[in-house]
Amino acid sequence: MTISRASAVWEGKLKDGRGNFRGASGAFAAPYSFKTRFEGAAGSTPEELIAAAHAACFSMALSADLEKAGTPATRVETEAACTIEMVNGVPTISTMALQVRGTVAGIDQAAFRKAAEGTKENCPVSRALKGNVRFTLEATLQ
Repeated sequence: MTISRASAVWEGKLKDGRGNFRGASGAFAAPYSFKTRFEGAAGSTPEELIAAAHAACFSMALSADLEKAGTPATRVETEAACTIEMVNGVPTISTMALQVRGTVAGIDQAAFRKAAEGTKENCPVSRALKGNVRFTLEATLQ
């Protein structure tokens, strides 16, 4: 079992306060605010962290799935876009849009798409979000 840790601090009121989050490893830390999260101001957001986690997990898992199928990837690059919007008056993470590009010898676009669909259903972050967040997937073999 592996446990990953992060922490966050928030100071002040919601709209004029500010916060900072950081990974226990020291690999990342960033400030965030109401304006970065809900008004499009420059800076990070908790949703950006979720998108990064999903992109990283998906890339690793798809690479593993392709390797298990006998067609190891040379490169897998995933972009994830995590949407937060108001649903019934409550801020809600509604959608995770995944765009994956892969360099894989020995398969065609249809096989790559099928592998990516399987990974979308089974990578650990997808499983954590499943049932709460709608997924979209664009998969392109390069």
